Amino acid sequence: MDKHVIRRVIALGVVAIIGIVGMQTYWVATTWNLNDTEFSQKAQLALYGVARQLAAENKADLPKRDIVRQRSSNYFIVNTESEIDAQRLEYLMQQELQRLNLDIDFEYAIFDCSTNEMAYGGYCYADAPQLPDDVPAAGGNLPPDEGLLYYFGVKFPTRVGYIWQKMQLVVFLSVILILTVVFFIYSMIVILRQRRLAGLQKEFIDNMTHEFKTPLSTIRIAADVFARDPYVARDARLARYARLIHDQYERLHEQVEKVLQIARIERGGFDVQREFIDLQELLPPLLSSARARTEERSGRLTWHLPDRPIPLFADPLHLTNILHNLLDNAIKYGGHTPHIAVVGRIARHHLHLAVSDDGPGIAPEHQRRLFEKFYRVPTGDVHDVRGFGLGLYYVSQICRAHRWSIRVESTPGRGTTLHLRLPLSPHPQAVPA
Repeated sequence: MDKHVIRRVIALGVVAIIGIVGMQTYWVATTWNLNDTEFSQKAQLALYGVARQLAAENKADLPKRDIVRQRSSNYFIVNTESEIDAQRLEYLMQQELQRLNLDIDFEYAIFDCSTNEMAYGGYCYADAPQLPDDVPAAGGNLPPDEGLLYYFGVKFPTRVGYIWQKMQLVVFLSVILILTVVFFIYSMIVILRQRRLAGLQKEFIDNMTHEFKTPLSTIRIAADVFARDPYVARDARLARYARLIHDQYERLHEQVEKVLQIARIERGGFDVQREFIDLQELLPPLLSSARARTEERSGRLTWHLPDRPIPLFADPLHLTNILHNLLDNAIKYGGHTPHIAVVGRIARHHLHLAVSDDGPGIAPEHQRRLFEKFYRVPTGDVHDVRGFGLGLYYVSQICRAHRWSIRVESTPGRGTTLHLRLPLSPHPQAVPA
């Protein structure tokens, strides 16, 4: 993957994460504030209801204002201006909280005028019966209020847990969001690590391939000198060895050139030098060479091309390499006795060129990956065809650079056909330089 693409993906991902986390944080904070406000309002309504009932039972009047005072987020003071019975207060509190659907624990204390302190009343549970051992020995922190005479204080110790319980869906979605963000960060780390390793691997292959160039040149010179020696020419065994060395040099040199060409394409230094050419002049030498190789394996190569010039505007070197790769693949994968057919036809100002073989064919699940770099169709434990999986990848890259189309058509057991579609060029004088 290109480094600029990775940077854009990371930048967009970070912006998206910041936006999503910001929205989620705002949503959580807003939901918390709404639930907290709702809790405070319900608590004040419940306490006001208790004060009103106590005043009614004592036949007293409630103060005109500040009946319920919220001293903190979970502590309330209720001014009744009348005497308060502890047992009655606890009962009325439970009734009012149930009426308003506030299932929450609370503790209360009543102000004692004789000691000027809060007399702790008890701790009441919302969902469990209160046992004697459950009541704290020393009451919670329920401080008195100055300026009042008859009042009681109520504290809700589990307020925070109650609000979080009301926000279970929001918490669940927030956890999923956090896991998604963590997964994205982990994926980016893996991608960057894999890209670094791929870069190191590519650099190693490029350097190693360049290092092969010097010894290969030496081998070629030595093989040529060896083959031209009169003594070697007279000895059939030595002449065969000389041809073998030269053939292996050609094979290795071809693979090295493929790797270097792919490296140039991936570095962006690849440039197509288009010029006017006639395929009728370019193709016959390739077909003759391929026919000789096919006949060495007792096979047959036939071709049928339009009986007219086939003008193209293309890079002759790369076009030659493309045709050589297609013919070479057809010979290598065409079976023990390959039968190759090259057919060209002209339609709608395009040349449709098909290179077919009658080999074992390619399964549909492998056809879509045929033009990937280093990909080779699995053959199990049989490795009778050599290669690195670069040929068709190179072909696809050159076709893309020329804006040509290439596709594969294959049926297992019935051979493979590769289709090229190339636009015809106008008369050479009309072709821009």
